Amino acid sequence: MTSLSIAEFDNGDIGGKDEDALVALFERAGLTRPWNDPRQDIRFALAAPASTILVGRRPEDDHLVASVMVGHDGHRGAVYYVATDPDWRGQGFGREMMAAAEAWLAAKGIWKLNLLIRGDNEVAKGFYEALGFHAQDRICMQKEIPSAEKPQAD
Repeated sequence: MTSLSIAEFDNGDIGGKDEDALVALFERAGLTRPWNDPRQDIRFALAAPASTILVGRRPEDDHLVASVMVGHDGHRGAVYYVATDPDWRGQGFGREMMAAAEAWLAAKGIWKLNLLIRGDNEVAKGFYEALGFHAQDRICMQKEIPSAEKPQAD
């Protein structure tokens, strides 16, 4: 099993080849949706002081093969865009990325981690259960705030 080289995404590459590679990874992993611009999400996460994007690269060729967007509200952490390139699944990269996200949160004093899984994604559910996550008796609700300006991608 190859171990990844994991680091925070370089904010200096917004609009560059690494951002393109990150968006391509999100797309290949099936994480993008028409109503969410991943480039906006990347910029939003990197602009906030309580969030970042961790990327995993294969040390032998520096190929970006995994990611996790991680942040917190001061009490609970959350992860999004947990991705492993489909060609590299089954290598333990998802586990490595989640361990790195947990370490990032723990270093900031955050002791809980929440995540959302689409209801029909049994593969993801099994993955997170194997990592020790369990379902909570909660309802997730959402409301778009019409007066809030959505960030624009460059």
